[in-house]
Amino acid sequence: MTDDSRLRLLELIRSRAVSFGQFKLASGKLSNYYINSKKILFHSESVDLLGAALWEQTRDLNLQAIGGLEVGAIPLTTSCVLHYHRHGQSMEGFFVRKQPKSHGSQERIEGVLPPNARVAIVDDVLTTGGSALQAVQEVERAGATVVAVLCVVDRLEGAREVFANRYLYRPLFTLHDLNIVPVLKDA
Repeated sequence: MTDDSRLRLLELIRSRAVSFGQFKLASGKLSNYYINSKKILFHSESVDLLGAALWEQTRDLNLQAIGGLEVGAIPLTTSCVLHYHRHGQSMEGFFVRKQPKSHGSQERIEGVLPPNARVAIVDDVLTTGGSALQAVQEVERAGATVVAVLCVVDRLEGAREVFANRYLYRPLFTLHDLNIVPVLKDA
């Protein structure tokens, strides 16, 4: 990814996905900003740039699969595996359901996760890392080896500490890149 592409992706995140105000987060805390990643995950230019960035961040890892927890990981995974294909490499994509379906195969992992695969977990925005950790645990329970955890934006509220001692941790951006100064309060 060129510097121009990285700057363009950062500009798209800032202009499309970041809002300021009063927001309640999944953790229950109140925040003065919110990153609604769906505003970039379903935008053609943004998702192409994200796929290129994820490919670049994972191409040296000898992976067999990439994926993460629904919903944010689905478009990220799709874009990333497409970039692997464009570069002449095969890559399996998958996503982890928060809950198994009540019908069909009732599996939590959808897509193909090869036995003993080396895997990267992707997520859109990480705060404490809880969502990505669910995906990591499910993938490891299935017998794969998680080697890296990547996210589009790290809110710098504990996710690095959850993952960096055990996996490669590679956020594409942090709050510092977005020039955001967080103000968090208990709800």
